[in-house]
Amino acid sequence: MEAFSIFIAVVVAVVGWMLLRKWIRGGRCHSKARMDGKTVIITGSNTGIGKETAKDLARRGARVIMACRNVEKAREALLDVIKESGSSNVVVKKLDLASMKSIREFAEEIKREEKSLHVLLNNAGVMMCPQWKTEDGFEMQLGTNHLGHFLLTLLLLDLIKASAPGRIVNVSSLAHQFGKMNFDDIMSTKNYDYIKAYSQSKLANVLFTRELAKRLNGTGVTSYAVHPGGVATDLQRHQDSYNPFVKFGVSSIRPLFKTAEEGAQTNIHCCVDEKAGQESGLYYSDCAVKLAAKQGRDDEAARKLWDLSLKLVGLEE
Repeated sequence: MEAFSIFIAVVVAVVGWMLLRKWIRGGRCHSKARMDGKTVIITGSNTGIGKETAKDLARRGARVIMACRNVEKAREALLDVIKESGSSNVVVKKLDLASMKSIREFAEEIKREEKSLHVLLNNAGVMMCPQWKTEDGFEMQLGTNHLGHFLLTLLLLDLIKASAPGRIVNVSSLAHQFGKMNFDDIMSTKNYDYIKAYSQSKLANVLFTRELAKRLNGTGVTSYAVHPGGVATDLQRHQDSYNPFVKFGVSSIRPLFKTAEEGAQTNIHCCVDEKAGQESGLYYSDCAVKLAAKQGRDDEAARKLWDLSLKLVGLEE
């Protein structure tokens, strides 16, 4: 009887784990849309969900530009993308989002060499790192996750508009729900908290997407904010610097995380789905529109962030 009870307990535990894992995996992109003749830029595409998105879009016929900081690692990833997609129309270009100089040089190269740009996927990011600064003195998470992509997007915007219809996809996170735009200390110079700084940068992604959609209304270019879900990728590479309790918690649930291929699905959905192409400025998770947190729907904060971001990156309206 005792053995039978143990057996039942094990079965229940296994089934429960499988059901939980299936729920966490979330939705999948079911669109069969082709992207022949389309050009796509994916930042941070040498690993994780960026690399998986590159494979998928290349498989659909797109010209894929892998924009990465580590060119050597990106070239290794390039071979995998070409092999698994069956497409050789994939290239690597250097882009360091923690350097405005690098961003400007990259944008100039794209405008000089590419006749069109249909999708810009702002995927690269840094998560919960120590109190580092970018080359230009910005707090690393806000500087890379938001300001770097903000500058890149605006520098390429005319090319995207000229290639319309176009899409701009910003990878955010569920963490935006815990974020607050601290306009009095946006660089987190006082009492730096890596979790708060990360959440603020992800909230900035949502607000940027919202304001961008308003400014692009009628141009044929749409914008999207994406929560890919909990994904087991290199984004957790700074885990050794975490609070021991946070580190233990992340390690404990890591087996339940999505794979990179599963985590890429909402990125892909926002890049190719026909219905999504008629929407703009919204927040997506598991390949569906979800309601962003209240602070992510604050139009005044979105405008304020836009104006401040212009000033910080040295652009005029």
